[in-house]
Amino acid sequence: MKSTPYLRANLILALGLVVLCAGPLAAQGGAPVIVLQGGTVHTLAGPPIENGTVIIRGGRIAAVGANLEIPDDATEVINVAGLDVYPGLFDSLSRLGLTEIGAVSATGDTTELGNYNPELRAATAIHPASEHIPVARANGVTHAVAAPGSGGISFFGFGGFGGGVMPGQASLVHLSGWTVEQMLIQPSVGLVLNWPTIQTLTFDFSTFSIKEKPFTQAKKEYEERVAELEEWIEAAQHYAQALEQGSAENFQRDLKLEALVPVVRGQLPVLLMANLERDIHNGLEFCEKHGLKVILFGGAEAWKVKEMLAEKGIPVVLRPTQAMPGQEDEPYDQPFANPGELHAAGVTFAFATFSSSNSRLLPYQAAMAVPYGLPREEALRAVTLNPAEIFGVADQFGTIKEGKVANLIVTDGDPLEIPTEVRYLIIQGKITSTDNKHKELYERYMARP
Repeated sequence: MKSTPYLRANLILALGLVVLCAGPLAAQGGAPVIVLQGGTVHTLAGPPIENGTVIIRGGRIAAVGANLEIPDDATEVINVAGLDVYPGLFDSLSRLGLTEIGAVSATGDTTELGNYNPELRAATAIHPASEHIPVARANGVTHAVAAPGSGGISFFGFGGFGGGVMPGQASLVHLSGWTVEQMLIQPSVGLVLNWPTIQTLTFDFSTFSIKEKPFTQAKKEYEERVAELEEWIEAAQHYAQALEQGSAENFQRDLKLEALVPVVRGQLPVLLMANLERDIHNGLEFCEKHGLKVILFGGAEAWKVKEMLAEKGIPVVLRPTQAMPGQEDEPYDQPFANPGELHAAGVTFAFATFSSSNSRLLPYQAAMAVPYGLPREEALRAVTLNPAEIFGVADQFGTIKEGKVANLIVTDGDPLEIPTEVRYLIIQGKITSTDNKHKELYERYMARP
């Protein structure tokens, strides 16, 4: 077909219209420019900013300060006068997206068969449509670590963890997105290592009763599990050497050992799950022996080794404070006092829920420690900035500063207090709904005639 002046003119006109429309369409669809104006901005990088303004552009914080000028291309200006703006809360270890109904095994994907699955990543199993995710974010949790494993507390007390010795790798995700790819921040932030514990009590499901085995037998079983773990680490070290010095033709590929290579090289931290003083000592000694980078998780008796943790610079992600003491001779308030003692000793720590349905309780786990010696500011840091520092993402999260990811909450009070409501929720620079299953049921039954 021949090109005519009339046809060329129409093509030029059409292209011009596309160019003119591209700007507004892009602003409406992919990168909104949102302004939060007039609230008290708690940056956690300095004193609160009264009558502050936060400008969000392209999913990140473009500017923050007092009485800033509103940009001409702002797509939404929200008056937050009388409200407070905080960084979004960070659940340092959860099961969000991995389990739905605890009593229905088909709705859970927290564990796989076998004790050693280091190649598995939690992100591959996360269900973005989980009802637990909107419930958690409606209470201010904007991003979280989802980790494999069956939970943070064993059947008996708080000695051990379930889900195998190496149930897999934990993933860091936003709590908003249609797909895992949209939610994903980091596919792996560490390898979960459930440190073996000496367990003398067992549960016999055939008789539904607790049985006790001799200590010598329990200790022997523990030593066998540690020896097996040592074999895995040594095998991974040899595999890493083969990767560096050999060629692919000279060895058979092993996905499990390949996944352990970044761990034995110190590039990926071990998320050491240990609660008892003895287990913490043994686990840290093992990691130090093999040159493994480590973050302690659980830490119910971390207060007993706080000086050692501070000296070695080991960060701790604590189990929920709203719990009963794990030992019969332990003070009733020790779970509440543990964070304050670690802070006083100079240990960097964060709070986590180790849960899916209870991830919404994260701010109250932090608040529970405040009356027992933990400064309120440190409690807030322990669910915002501290976890970001522990996982190496403080350049993106934890404070309200220019250039950081815009994961923010706007509240009508202190986010650590139960009466406080989240009025606005912003994840990845977009206004996110606070609607959830709890709210739906509340409104339904409140309207019942």
